[in-house]
Amino acid sequence: MSLSGHVAFVTGASQGIGRACALRLAKEGATVGVAARNLEKLNELVQQITAAGGQAAVFPLDVADEEQIKSMIKGAIAQLGKIDILVNNAGITRDQLVMRMKRADWDAVLQTNLTSAYLCIQQVISSMLKQRWGRIINITSVFGQMGQAGQANYAASKAGLIGLTMAIAREVGSRNITCNAVAPGFIETAMTDVLGDEFKRNAVKQIPLGRVGTTDDIAGAVAFLASDDASYISGHVLSVNGGMLMG
Repeated sequence: MSLSGHVAFVTGASQGIGRACALRLAKEGATVGVAARNLEKLNELVQQITAAGGQAAVFPLDVADEEQIKSMIKGAIAQLGKIDILVNNAGITRDQLVMRMKRADWDAVLQTNLTSAYLCIQQVISSMLKQRWGRIINITSVFGQMGQAGQANYAASKAGLIGLTMAIAREVGSRNITCNAVAPGFIETAMTDVLGDEFKRNAVKQIPLGRVGTTDDIAGAVAFLASDDASYISGHVLSVNGGMLMG
């Protein structure tokens, strides 16, 4: 599953799933551009990657800012030569029942989770088309597939990513570019750490494998979809949820 010679760009790479994806892609041989708002964590990540013999570069980025996306990705392509693997992972939550949800919280989640993915794809697609090879991987969620009370904004953004994935797959497939989504279930991250123990216990009861997932579980799926082993998979949503949702 070697990714040697390829260049990946991972958003939301400072922690959680994004960090694990960056580490795994680097381990498989890709040069990795890591992007997020937290410069200190990004520098630590790059140090870890380079200490293990990999190659990585830091790109401070707030994906809610369109101009930052344009300038950072342009800079990344100039510095790294290309971007042929894009992992749209950056995401936030602003949970509230829909009757109380503020428009600002709806807009913030849609902008960060969905609009940023469209903007990032738009910025890298020329590079991929030019070389007739590319992998676009969007990190969606099981809640984009089944919904979740109190997360109308989050579920809508993640469901939107699934539609975006399929549309892009149809647009660019003839140029040997695949676009897929990974839909994590309940994964142990900083985002889920804030949930109560009772909630976590009840969640595990709904998972046939009987455990919470790890960020490495997601990173493995992303590395597979980025590889030539997945060259005939496109427009697919790969569920990595321990059986929490089937079908």
